[in-house]
Amino acid sequence: MITHVVMFKLKDNSKENVQKAKEVLMSMDGKVEQLRHLEVGIDVLHSERSYDIVLITKFDSMKDLDAYQEHPYHVEVVKKHMHSVRESSVAVDFEC
Repeated sequence: MITHVVMFKLKDNSKENVQKAKEVLMSMDGKVEQLRHLEVGIDVLHSERSYDIVLITKFDSMKDLDAYQEHPYHVEVVKKHMHSVRESSVAVDFEC
């Protein structure tokens, strides 16, 4: 299994904007067939090194992760929303 984790720091990290980003990310549930697990968390610490929101997804294989990256709905979520609201993002992918 492959786990894909992305953390986002938003340009405007108001409660409303963070909640909207969470809803947009969660909207992939049921629309991207390769997703085996989808979880979105909102930071509660708000420290200097904190990111605002985290996306955790799981896939059966690297092939499925690659297909997810190019899935039209995922591309729409990333390009139409997350790219416009994020200040920065970091990711890690690992096998478990």
